[in-house]
Amino acid sequence: MPKPALTEIIDLAHRYNVLVSTGGFIEHVLTQGPEAVHRYIQECREVGFDILEISSGFITIPTDDWLCLVERVQKVGLKAKPEVGIQFGAGGASEASELEAEGTRDVGWAIGQARRFLEAGASMIMIESEGITENVKTWRTDAAAKIIDALGLEQVMFEAADPEVFAWYIKNYGAEVNLFVDHSQIVQLECLRSGLWGTKSLWGRVVTYKGERDKERAG
Repeated sequence: MPKPALTEIIDLAHRYNVLVSTGGFIEHVLTQGPEAVHRYIQECREVGFDILEISSGFITIPTDDWLCLVERVQKVGLKAKPEVGIQFGAGGASEASELEAEGTRDVGWAIGQARRFLEAGASMIMIESEGITENVKTWRTDAAAKIIDALGLEQVMFEAADPEVFAWYIKNYGAEVNLFVDHSQIVQLECLRSGLWGTKSLWGRVVTYKGERDKERAG
């Protein structure tokens, strides 16, 4: 995408107080060496990104090196958003059978990584959907539950690749669960959160009640 077009999109988002994040391109940049990584981080800051995703679905990198990236991203004034998952080789056009043959990481290991990133100042942890709800024969709902139980809802964001997935998260964890969806699904997701739309099992059942909490925060 031409740089002027990119900055125009970012500026538009900022006018509506929307933070803009990169995708997982840093995985490709990391294979080109430290200098390429430094240039990439600097360029992301200069064009106006607010958040830089640090993912490693296709590559393997030591956790301490990952923490160095979190620190470097924050030093240039960007928010770091590491992506943690239980499936190596996730993404792209991988078949469920191929990923199943790879096996999955232990959920506790992923939680331990996420805790270290949060302690280092990461603003949000992205939870990779592969191995949990995407490219699997059976959803690993137990993995999502363990992650939420250990880290809470506020600092994790789950990839939700299709309406069936994000409807499941809202049904089980409420309207305010953080979800990453395709841009074409934003209206559908937000209508579901607000109760304006719903599937058979959710229509008229998605509600919130803040009570005194919002008053206390406002005061």
